[in-house]
Amino acid sequence: MSVTYKQRQPVTVSFSGMDGAGKSTQIEALCSRAREAGLLVRVIPFWDEVARFTSVREKSGHALFGGDKGVGSPDRPIERRDKNVRKWYMSLVRLFIYSADALSLRSVVRKAKRSGADFIIFDRYAYDELANLNLRNPFWRAYAKLLMKLVPRPGVSYVLDADPVAARARKPEYPIEFLYSCRESYLTLSRLLGGMTILPPMAVRDVELRVLEHVLQIAPEVVSSRANNDRPAQTQLGGQSARPAAS
Repeated sequence: MSVTYKQRQPVTVSFSGMDGAGKSTQIEALCSRAREAGLLVRVIPFWDEVARFTSVREKSGHALFGGDKGVGSPDRPIERRDKNVRKWYMSLVRLFIYSADALSLRSVVRKAKRSGADFIIFDRYAYDELANLNLRNPFWRAYAKLLMKLVPRPGVSYVLDADPVAARARKPEYPIEFLYSCRESYLTLSRLLGGMTILPPMAVRDVELRVLEHVLQIAPEVVSSRANNDRPAQTQLGGQSARPAAS
């Protein structure tokens, strides 16, 4: 039986990982291929559409800890002081803020699923906040499990693993020691929660192909149904595209 548009459930995909891991590049590549296949795609930036109290968080972090503002680049490195601050009182603040973000995320996911999109792609997810906690502590491990029971799990959750040195070279914002700790937190979180697909460090194009292959496995009916109805066969997701995919 063919799957009609109204019967299909949208595929939710999240991309997580340390700063400089290449999330934006892979999101752009997946969006490009999906749209070439005639799929309707919605990208949800976590900080812009999910996170609560963003203005207060950014201003207070700068005022309290004196870190730089903005986004770092190879020709303009900066030193941020926010999520890498691991004081006990910041953990209590994060307990409140991350819980508020989780409730917001539930609402955002519900609304996005009613938007008519075939693919809903999250640029960061709740995992990226939980990775900022001390997951060696039993309390924070229990909190992470509880919070993820409140938050809808994406159809697939990608974690882009990366070499911390290479990641910092692409996006110089945090000390290298923090990035090593951050990387370990994502791997610990994957073991703790399960259901997260770790993409190991490799060339950008190889990561792109791995993502496309995996998407075809988890949502072949969405891909084939929309693409066959709306676009020629040669533009289906994962096949030969009409123009080069973004990299």
